[in-house]
Amino acid sequence: MIYPINVQIRDRNVVVIGGGRVAQRKVYGLLDAGAKVKVVSPELTSELLRLSEIGEISWRPEPYAKEDLEGALLIVAATNDGETNLAVKRDAAPYQLVNLADHPEESDFQVPSVMKRGTLTIAVSTSGASPVLAKKICRQLEQMFDEQYESYVEFLASSRKEIKATVKDETVRRKLLSTIADESFLKEPYREERFARLLEEAISEEGR
Repeated sequence: MIYPINVQIRDRNVVVIGGGRVAQRKVYGLLDAGAKVKVVSPELTSELLRLSEIGEISWRPEPYAKEDLEGALLIVAATNDGETNLAVKRDAAPYQLVNLADHPEESDFQVPSVMKRGTLTIAVSTSGASPVLAKKICRQLEQMFDEQYESYVEFLASSRKEIKATVKDETVRRKLLSTIADESFLKEPYREERFARLLEEAISEEGR
């Protein structure tokens, strides 16, 4: 069974074994999450080579060796050689999590298909059964959660901080948080003004 979590990997070391197009897709996602990425491969795609030249990734232009895994939190084995990928899994330390691009069933973690709207992230996984289906579902979710959700989630984040800082009564706080999460706030063109009024009313209610 897969246990779904969101992992904070900003400034953490991640090693990608392989320099082809699959490895390139993995690297993009890791860089987007702020990881420090090292790629191990005798050859790279032109885009990975560019990332290496501008210092976005580090590159060891040699065949895989067990020592390449030292210090990594996550490891991605994405070579075109299945035996090499399995060797990476065997060589990893017990505390290291390994993703095998061609053997999802042997992986410690799997990378889901992801739909993002700003800080809203929706991940879809079939546990390796059908990545094509996962991507199809993500495309459907993009229609359900359109661009307006980006500003809406930012609004929710800032409003939540303000509520926690100014409203002491737990019941009133929960009511406010529930109210701003209602769909009417999503479609409200003046949501900040409406929220300000609700917050003022809540503070006044507490003072009575």
